[in-house]
Amino acid sequence: MNQGRQKVTEAELAVLEFLWDHGEATTRDITDALYPRGAASDVATVQKLLHRLEAKGYVRRDRSPFAHRVQANVSRTEFAGQQLQAMAERLSGGSLVPLLVQLVERHTLSAAEREKIRRLLEEHAPERPGREETQP
Repeated sequence: MNQGRQKVTEAELAVLEFLWDHGEATTRDITDALYPRGAASDVATVQKLLHRLEAKGYVRRDRSPFAHRVQANVSRTEFAGQQLQAMAERLSGGSLVPLLVQLVERHTLSAAEREKIRRLLEEHAPERPGREETQP
């Protein structure tokens, strides 16, 4: 399944964020955190969200214990990269450049952030000198 193409609702994202922050959890753990009221309908809601996330490939479930345990099947960083790539494909023909330009122009970067970007660009520069990739 192509996770990068799968849309995630705000409620599903809240479940993923809980799992990223807490690791493995039960449905009850997630329900208690996201829906403190703890009604039966809240438990059913979390179960449905987990079912959808599992179908999309974003979580995996250990069904061996009585209380099933779930965990994220994708890291926060990997998920963000997939979502950015999907957005770039929808908005700019697959190029991340317009998205990056907008982010940099709309946000003041610290010296440390600018240095990190420079290092990343250097690490991913073409290997052969004088052979720069052309921008579409």
